[in-house]
Amino acid sequence: MSAVILNGREISSEIRAELKAKIESLKKEGIQPGLAVILVGNNPASHVYVRNKKKACEETGIRSFEYVLPEETTEEELISLVETLNEDKSVHGILVQLPLPDHINKDNVIMKISPDKDVDAFHPFNAGNTMLGRARLLPCTPAGIMEILNRTGISLEGKECVVVGRSDIVGKPAAMLLLHSNATVTVCHSKTRDLKEVCRRADVLIVAVGKPNLINADYVKDGAVVIDVGVNRLENGKLCGDVDFESVLEKASYITPVPGGVGPMTITMLLKNTVISAELSK
Repeated sequence: MSAVILNGREISSEIRAELKAKIESLKKEGIQPGLAVILVGNNPASHVYVRNKKKACEETGIRSFEYVLPEETTEEELISLVETLNEDKSVHGILVQLPLPDHINKDNVIMKISPDKDVDAFHPFNAGNTMLGRARLLPCTPAGIMEILNRTGISLEGKECVVVGRSDIVGKPAAMLLLHSNATVTVCHSKTRDLKEVCRRADVLIVAVGKPNLINADYVKDGAVVIDVGVNRLENGKLCGDVDFESVLEKASYITPVPGGVGPMTITMLLKNTVISAELSK
């Protein structure tokens, strides 16, 4: 029997409909949520992401402010723009698109974003609150994973969860959110001994390393829930995840596809954070 495919696009549409209703009621109070996206340089993938974010804002009724800056923009100029947006009452969320050009220190820039407007939840204040279980703004991809699990009715209590990947953006915060849901969590990385053996223990396996088809059926326990966060482009131009979808499909109970699984949820959680920031501004 093959796994149930967890459709991130459908879940995402549900959440966006709920957000639309919230935005309408905020507008009646004279507040229109606003998201400012700053893009520095000419990274083609970043331009695509920014375009998708702008479109998603338009669809839900969030005002979109876009700042496209040249590659040679200095760190001081970028920070100056961030500080201006911190003071702008029509802007509720500020997102600096990563990666930044090499001459700009991303940590210095993120530190300057007001924690109340940090819709990526990368600021140490928000990262700390994510760890403590009292965050108002959650990192978008881990929050999207939790929404998929919760809305599908997959309970995490007492489950053994394995997270492959320890990035600050996905792996670490995802592990924290799983812990807050009373799961037992193991985090794996490039130095983990016998990755296959650890993965095979997982009731819920989350993979976020950026290596095409790294995890095949041999790594997966019968009936496991498999969440694939990876997005990789193969030489033939096709997208694939970190999980070998076809082989794991026959072994898992639930699986997210790539594309159409976690990806759509990330932008939706960004919209959700912008709406939360707007509500907090009251």
